[in-house]
Amino acid sequence: MPTNFTPNTTSNNLDQRARLSVAELRHRWGWFVALGIALILLGTMAFLNTLVATVASVYTVGLLMLIAAAIQIAQAFSVKSWSSFFWWVLGGVIYALAGLAALINPVMASAFLTLFLAAALVASGVARIGVGFQSRPSHNWGWMVLSGLLTLLAGVVIALGWPVNSLWVLGMFLAIDLVFQGWAAIALGLALKRGVPRI
Repeated sequence: MPTNFTPNTTSNNLDQRARLSVAELRHRWGWFVALGIALILLGTMAFLNTLVATVASVYTVGLLMLIAAAIQIAQAFSVKSWSSFFWWVLGGVIYALAGLAALINPVMASAFLTLFLAAALVASGVARIGVGFQSRPSHNWGWMVLSGLLTLLAGVVIALGWPVNSLWVLGMFLAIDLVFQGWAAIALGLALKRGVPRI
């Protein structure tokens, strides 16, 4: 039985593979920076026209729902019982109808998605506040409660402005996400440019 296999050896091998992967990415640092700049530009454009960004978000959701519907209906043909086949197909048809509705009337779909977003933020905020108070002996519980309060407040503000704000809320969230993703890509590219530890 071999005796040269130890956890430290495995850890060293994994660490070496990780360093090799990072070293390979180092040569592509410029692509990450370029991608980051492109994402920031797209995010800025979305900020300047949140209605168009909202419609683009709804179209993306609609297309994803149609893809999910096709996958679910295809999956239905792999099940063996009639009842399971029926429920899989029914779920796929519902997904397809929802996706088509989003593509046909993106303004109406944005109203439903904005309301769902508000409800999700409220629920998430309440959950974070509860977790924060439950972990009160911990020194970070206050930050958890504050985070929950801010999330809850964001959900309430969106709900109070609904349905008028449904024309721009999703677009604003998309713009913010694009800008943050862009800065993250730039930071990664510059970190790769600075170099990685030599193996």
